[in-house]
Amino acid sequence: QVQLVESGGGLVQAGGSLRLSCAASGSISRFNVMGWYRQAPGKQREFISTITTRGDTNYAASVKGRFTIFRDDAKNTAYLQMNSLKPEDTGVYYCNAVTVFKDYWGQGTQVTVSS
Repeated sequence: QVQLVESGGGLVQAGGSLRLSCAASGSISRFNVMGWYRQAPGKQREFISTITTRGDTNYAASVKGRFTIFRDDAKNTAYLQMNSLKPEDTGVYYCNAVTVFKDYWGQGTQVTVSS
Protein backbone atom coordinates (compact mmCIF):
# COMPACT_ATOMS: atom_id res chain seq x y z
CA GLN A 1 0.00 0.00 0.00
CA VAL A 2 1.46 3.32 -1.07
CA GLN A 3 1.34 6.16 1.41
CA LEU A 4 2.20 9.76 0.71
CA VAL A 5 2.64 12.08 3.66
CA GLU A 6 2.85 15.83 3.12
CA SER A 7 4.40 18.23 5.58
CA GLY A 8 5.76 21.75 5.72
CA GLY A 9 2.58 23.76 5.43
CA GLY A 10 1.74 26.63 7.71
CA LEU A 11 0.96 30.30 8.01
CA VAL A 12 3.27 32.74 6.28
CA GLN A 13 3.14 36.40 5.32
CA ALA A 14 2.96 37.46 1.71
CA GLY A 15 6.41 37.45 0.18
CA GLY A 16 7.57 34.64 2.43
CA SER A 17 8.66 31.11 1.64
CA LEU A 18 7.72 27.58 2.56
CA ARG A 19 9.04 24.18 1.55
CA LEU A 20 6.58 21.33 1.31
CA SER A 21 7.69 17.73 1.55
CA CYS A 22 6.00 14.58 0.31
CA ALA A 23 7.42 11.45 1.87
CA ALA A 24 6.50 8.18 0.21
CA SER A 25 6.40 4.73 1.73
CA GLY A 26 8.99 2.95 -0.35
CA SER A 27 10.95 3.97 -3.39
CA ILE A 28 9.69 6.92 -5.43
CA SER A 29 11.55 5.67 -8.48
CA ARG A 30 8.49 3.51 -9.23
CA PHE A 31 6.42 6.64 -9.84
CA ASN A 32 6.47 7.91 -13.41
CA VAL A 33 5.41 11.33 -12.23
CA MET A 34 5.11 13.07 -8.90
CA GLY A 35 3.30 16.32 -8.49
CA TRP A 36 1.62 18.92 -6.37
CA TYR A 37 -1.94 20.18 -6.57
CA ARG A 38 -3.81 22.64 -4.42
CA GLN A 39 -7.38 23.30 -3.49
CA ALA A 40 -8.44 26.74 -2.38
CA PRO A 41 -11.60 27.21 -0.32
CA GLY A 42 -14.66 26.85 -2.52
CA LYS A 43 -12.62 25.94 -5.59
CA GLN A 44 -11.68 22.80 -7.43
CA ARG A 45 -8.32 21.15 -7.01
CA GLU A 46 -5.84 22.61 -9.47
CA PHE A 47 -2.52 21.57 -10.93
CA ILE A 48 0.60 23.25 -9.53
CA SER A 49 3.63 21.28 -10.67
CA THR A 50 4.92 17.87 -11.73
CA ILE A 51 8.29 16.18 -12.05
CA THR A 52 9.11 13.00 -13.92
CA THR A 53 11.63 10.31 -13.08
CA ARG A 54 13.96 11.98 -15.59
CA GLY A 55 13.63 15.26 -13.75
CA ASP A 56 11.50 17.01 -16.34
CA THR A 57 9.33 19.60 -14.66
CA ASN A 58 6.12 21.42 -15.45
CA TYR A 59 4.48 24.35 -13.69
CA ALA A 60 1.19 26.16 -13.67
CA ALA A 61 1.51 29.66 -15.10
CA SER A 62 0.46 31.16 -11.78
CA VAL A 63 3.47 29.72 -9.92
CA LYS A 64 6.15 29.59 -12.60
CA GLY A 65 9.27 31.40 -11.50
CA ARG A 66 8.22 31.32 -7.84
CA PHE A 67 7.85 27.60 -7.10
CA THR A 68 10.38 24.84 -7.68
CA ILE A 69 9.65 21.13 -7.60
CA PHE A 70 12.41 18.62 -6.99
CA ARG A 71 12.86 15.10 -5.72
CA ASP A 72 15.38 13.21 -3.65
CA ASP A 73 15.14 9.56 -4.58
CA ALA A 74 17.53 8.56 -1.80
CA LYS A 75 15.06 9.98 0.72
CA ASN A 76 11.95 8.83 -1.15
CA THR A 77 10.71 12.39 -0.95
CA ALA A 78 9.49 15.05 -3.34
CA TYR A 79 9.52 18.72 -2.47
CA LEU A 80 7.90 21.96 -3.47
CA GLN A 81 9.90 25.09 -2.69
CA MET A 82 7.54 28.04 -2.65
CA ASN A 83 8.96 31.56 -2.73
CA SER A 84 7.36 34.98 -3.04
CA LEU A 85 4.12 33.60 -1.72
CA LYS A 86 0.91 35.46 -2.38
CA PRO A 87 -2.45 35.35 -0.58
CA GLU A 88 -3.91 33.58 -3.62
CA ASP A 89 -1.52 30.68 -2.98
CA THR A 90 -3.59 29.82 0.08
CA GLY A 91 -5.08 26.36 0.04
CA VAL A 92 -4.57 22.72 0.86
CA TYR A 93 -1.63 21.31 -1.04
CA TYR A 94 -1.77 17.67 -2.09
CA CYS A 95 1.00 15.40 -3.24
CA ASN A 96 0.29 13.07 -6.14
CA ALA A 97 2.26 10.09 -7.42
CA VAL A 98 1.50 8.20 -10.61
CA THR A 99 2.42 4.71 -11.75
CA VAL A 100 1.35 2.92 -14.90
CA PHE A 101 -1.56 1.38 -13.03
CA LYS A 102 -2.71 3.92 -10.52
CA ASP A 103 -2.28 7.34 -9.02
CA TYR A 104 -1.99 8.09 -5.33
CA TRP A 105 -2.77 11.10 -3.17
CA GLY A 106 -1.61 12.32 0.18
CA GLN A 107 -3.86 13.77 2.84
CA GLY A 108 -2.84 17.36 2.15
CA THR A 109 -1.13 20.12 4.05
CA GLN A 110 -2.60 23.56 4.66
CA VAL A 111 -0.80 26.65 3.41
CA THR A 112 -2.14 30.05 4.44
CA VAL A 113 -0.61 33.24 3.13
CA SER A 114 -1.62 36.42 4.91
CA SER A 115 -1.57 39.81 3.23
